[in-house]
Amino acid sequence: MADRKKVLVTGGAGLIGSILIDNLSDRYDFTSFDLKEADGARSVVGDLSELASVESAFEGHDAVVHLAADRDAGAGWESALKNNFISTYNVFEAAKRTGVKRVVFASSQHATGGFYLDEPWKHIVDGDFGKLKRGEYELLDETCQIRPDGYYGASKAYGEALGSYYLDYHGLSSIHLRIGWVISSDDPTFSAFALSLWLSHRDMAQITRQSLDAPESRRYGIYYATSDNMWKIWDIGRAKSELGYRPEDAAGEDFTPGLPPVRDQ
Repeated sequence: MADRKKVLVTGGAGLIGSILIDNLSDRYDFTSFDLKEADGARSVVGDLSELASVESAFEGHDAVVHLAADRDAGAGWESALKNNFISTYNVFEAAKRTGVKRVVFASSQHATGGFYLDEPWKHIVDGDFGKLKRGEYELLDETCQIRPDGYYGASKAYGEALGSYYLDYHGLSSIHLRIGWVISSDDPTFSAFALSLWLSHRDMAQITRQSLDAPESRRYGIYYATSDNMWKIWDIGRAKSELGYRPEDAAGEDFTPGLPPVRDQ
């Protein structure tokens, strides 16, 4: 269909990129921009830290979903600088130069991960559910303080701020999703933390679709993005009310302590 949005996905060969391409290719014409070719979509192989190649790849696209990054929450400064800070600047600058209408930025709950140090939320992280009463503790929403728990989290807060700047001074719309934990096996039952943060594959696809298709009047927004899990830390109410997000999945409270799948370690 000629009127289908042309969407470029940075990191299209990665886990979330593959989920989007697999689930939403009937709706959008995808192009992947990654260090390697992606399955199921046109692929441009390139390096996000090189602005000229980013700008060339962005030409002719309506929207960009920016996923690519060093995804290690404990990433060191040199890697975070190149793969998260500089690359995110290049994404917004190239989008501005090429007339892209919207950037959907994969932010992270790690932008506010410092709250994991505090009660009552640290009890959820530790799996001490007995110290809480469900529905009787405060959920944290998008008005809470920026409290990154590493350079990775700081890079995500930076991306949100950069999006605000590019809207106010360059008219570029951006939606920022503070993604919880998308797990390769789609099974969060290896830890309490995973139960809280889980964003299922189909809910990931849905909230991305809602972000891409949000009306032009939705110029900017920051949204926590998890499934509707029993022991949440982050409030997903704004994503529901402003984006129309309706999560289909919800993690319970049962888990067997273990390691994440190898791909997620």
